[in-house]
Amino acid sequence: MSVPELSRRRLLVSSAVAAAGFVAAGCSTSQNNSPVAKSVAPQSSSAVPTGDAVAAPVPVAHTGASPQAVAARYAGRQPGRWGMDLDGITTTIPVTGKQMALTFDACGGPGNNEINDDLIDFLIAREIPATLFLNKRWIDADPGRAARLAANPLFELGNHGTRHCPLSVNGHTAYDIDGTASPQQAVDEVWGNHERLTQLTGQPPRFFRAGTAHYDEVAVAIVHDLGETPVGFSINADAGATYTAAQVRRAMSEVAPGAISIAHMHRPQSGTAPGMSAALPALHAAGYEFVKLP
Repeated sequence: MSVPELSRRRLLVSSAVAAAGFVAAGCSTSQNNSPVAKSVAPQSSSAVPTGDAVAAPVPVAHTGASPQAVAARYAGRQPGRWGMDLDGITTTIPVTGKQMALTFDACGGPGNNEINDDLIDFLIAREIPATLFLNKRWIDADPGRAARLAANPLFELGNHGTRHCPLSVNGHTAYDIDGTASPQQAVDEVWGNHERLTQLTGQPPRFFRAGTAHYDEVAVAIVHDLGETPVGFSINADAGATYTAAQVRRAMSEVAPGAISIAHMHRPQSGTAPGMSAALPALHAAGYEFVKLP
């Protein structure tokens, strides 16, 4: 099975697995900003009824335009597609052998500010590199903890947004979480944490993953124009830290060369750490090399 075929297949989980869903912190400016995540399966990209959609420009390399200029460029544009595997989103990596990329999200916000020390300690002890997508709220809850992760050469820190919003220009939702509602809000969602991570690490982040990993195609173009690469996944390893250890191990057993796995590092009581502790040595024994996103 080719890597793109694997990506599409993994995104369409069975109804039995769908009950796990993603457990995500809410994206909201209200005081009550912790809605219950909807228990639904991750969806592949789909058309959305938006009226007379205007095609988004092809994403281009960052040209040094200010965030304000990027927001202005996309003002009034309406998206036509919504999902996790749109053109312009990186869901696999190029490989020369049996490499795969591990990524872990820290979502931040009420109930999501902890760290899975067992998971991180395992990665460090085994010298396993990974890309860690940190939300600004998670960073701000304990900046020293984030700084220690940034100082470890095993890890690269990615941008997981400012408020953990699905990235949209018209308020499209994922799992009952409202997305950003305009190009300016989409820019702010990316750029607020872009600046925080730049302050933390001394260099701008290269990669962005939206809250819930959902985007529309205008938002994808915005991320590119801001100088970051939108990232999705091809292996849903822990369903928002709701899988048991056995389910994590089973999900990881289906990797193929070039896969990007997504799991979560902010729920220490989840099955993620024991599942990964079993799955990763087995994959290594099968010849897999773990790499950060290139």
